[in-house]
Amino acid sequence: MIEQIYTYFTIDMLYYWVNLGVLPFWLILIFFPTSSLCRYFVTSIFPFIILSGAYIFLLYKSYLSSYDFDNNFSLYLGIDNIQELFSNKNFLMMFWIHFISINLFTGGWIVKDSQKFMMSKFLLSIPLIILYLIGPVGLLVYWLIRIFYVKNISLYD
Repeated sequence: MIEQIYTYFTIDMLYYWVNLGVLPFWLILIFFPTSSLCRYFVTSIFPFIILSGAYIFLLYKSYLSSYDFDNNFSLYLGIDNIQELFSNKNFLMMFWIHFISINLFTGGWIVKDSQKFMMSKFLLSIPLIILYLIGPVGLLVYWLIRIFYVKNISLYD
């Protein structure tokens, strides 16, 4: 049975499962940010346990295929080195899980932070959608909305 799971979860299949797997979390964040389902299911540690499991599985598969983990540190040497690393599907998938996890965490933080100021769900959905699509720009949009909504600028909230 373990062998069947191992052969089923190729890099391509893992990519599809991770991308489809985070969609329900994002839909709950966008459409039901104040629900208890969001509080207990999305903004908790639960999605990160699942994503960490996928990451650990990928690390294990990479280790078995004799992936050169020391080469990952070459990404700091220049843009050409990053391009070379991204040509490897294992590294690319590790990066993608990393990126998705951080975006989902940031989306959960935005929801929790907006609840402190009782922001409207509609207003909150705009930066969450942007965050899902283009990451840091969504966080910037949330901060701009938050500054005008709360009428207070604080650099260490």
